[in-house]
Amino acid sequence: MIVVMKSDATREQVDKVLSTIKYFGYKSHIIQGVLRTVIGVIGDERGKPHHLESLRVLEGVENVVPILQPYKLASREIKPQNTAVKVGKVEIGNHKVVVMAGPCAVENEEQIIETAVAVKNAGASILRGGAYKPRTSPYAFQGLGEEGLKLLARARELTGLPVVTEILDSDDLEIIAEYSDMLQIGARNSQNYALLRRVGKSNKPILLKRGMSTTINEFLMAAEYILSEGNQNVVLCERGIRTFETATRNTFDLNAIPVLKEKTHLPVVADPSHGTGYWQYVIPMSLAAIAAGADGLIIEVHPKPETAMSDGVQSLKPSKFATLMEKAKPVANAVGRGF
Repeated sequence: MIVVMKSDATREQVDKVLSTIKYFGYKSHIIQGVLRTVIGVIGDERGKPHHLESLRVLEGVENVVPILQPYKLASREIKPQNTAVKVGKVEIGNHKVVVMAGPCAVENEEQIIETAVAVKNAGASILRGGAYKPRTSPYAFQGLGEEGLKLLARARELTGLPVVTEILDSDDLEIIAEYSDMLQIGARNSQNYALLRRVGKSNKPILLKRGMSTTINEFLMAAEYILSEGNQNVVLCERGIRTFETATRNTFDLNAIPVLKEKTHLPVVADPSHGTGYWQYVIPMSLAAIAAGADGLIIEVHPKPETAMSDGVQSLKPSKFATLMEKAKPVANAVGRGF
């Protein structure tokens, strides 16, 4: 439910509404608009809807409106304006298309530094790299752990690029948050509700990837878990879904981008590397994602994909990444965006 305050509502009137919401046993989330304040009310309304209806009588309240979607805080019903999420000094969700790039896994210092410098020179705004890797096989490379985090921090120091890296276990939150600027929740953990709640209590921006068999509504409900814990800095990532098709690693759901932009105020980025699984398809699907309205891209880049310890087949070489960035500029301009 949404409580819409009058344009001239005082701070005291807003505080009274907040304290009443708390008294009824609900959580409140304030959204400060240009003209008025909107308060999202979250909680189980079964058996006591009259409590929230009584908020209408409080001074300063203009209207009380039910939210029809099951995802409340993620819905455009509660916030029609787009949300911009800040990662370091970079904003995702404004008029610029933000590109995150780097290797699937941090392997050594030479590899991550070389890649970071290359993607920075080509125009990337954020460095991606995995220190903890979720792998289908328990015998596959699992990442360097804390050493990988330190190497990412070193690359950030040299290039100035903020860092996004994946978290697999809530026990690792403190150490990963120490070294990174943004936490990634991967496809395999998109419905790990305990982890979602845990990162929702952090103050780090979250990059939430869509699960490989997750519907749009389930994806937005996963975001709701994070938002409901107080962390409003969530970026959604379409990375392909599992279908019957075997020509590509996943089926890159380009439809999801405009659908999500219609349903939620949260920024939406695209991952054509995982979405296709083959480097030769990454550039065309990146351009298509920008044309469809994506707020950003996350691209796997490796100086020697043929020797990569993870996802080499879908990784662009730095020269190909530079080509992508050049081709993306006119597409972004054509849809009223920039870099």
